[in-house]
Amino acid sequence: MRGATFAWLSTSPAVPVRWDLGHAGWSMEHAPDAASASAALPGVLDWRAASRPRDWHALAGRSRIVAVGVDSPRERARLLDAGLGDALSSHVAFVELGVRLARLRHGESSLPRSLRAGPVTLDLFHRDGRLDGRWLGLHPREFGLLWRLAEARGMPITRRQLLRDVWRIEHPPETNSLAVHVSRLRAKLAVSACSWLVETHPQGGYRLAARPAAIPCEAQCA
Repeated sequence: MRGATFAWLSTSPAVPVRWDLGHAGWSMEHAPDAASASAALPGVLDWRAASRPRDWHALAGRSRIVAVGVDSPRERARLLDAGLGDALSSHVAFVELGVRLARLRHGESSLPRSLRAGPVTLDLFHRDGRLDGRWLGLHPREFGLLWRLAEARGMPITRRQLLRDVWRIEHPPETNSLAVHVSRLRAKLAVSACSWLVETHPQGGYRLAARPAAIPCEAQCA
């Protein structure tokens, strides 16, 4: 693990000595918010109130992230329930933190086979979604787009984040490729009257829309 790189997810670039994995020979790449965090890197999320990124809900790959500085047992349970890989108190030392991150990094290739996006079941093996017992026939980027939104569990994802995480580009393209793929994805969902699932956020970007589970999809979208 020596030489590995992890994201330091904090509004403060200074890593406290007790959490500084540099002592173990690893690199810490600072990311002040979810928009600047690389989805490819496991990360340490600074949970201290003064340094916690406000948009931490939008972080990709939560199962590869360890929150530190979480002193409330109830709060640690809430973060684990939200999908984080681990949540530790302020007293954890970099030696233990490093071991826990190493375990997460070792298992990061064990992605879930499926993920729920509202009424759609996303299948990573087939790279397609099933709705009402049939395959949607998603384009690879349509699938990646819906999977990324499903990971965020209803939180808005900016266009910049989607282009970085799904298209793997850091700068907005000259074309409207993202909008075109969103339109095509909605058209495929509309066949089952669920085009509402991908919602344009008022402040920009997209998110999965929430609907009461007890109401059939067709009744909601009629």
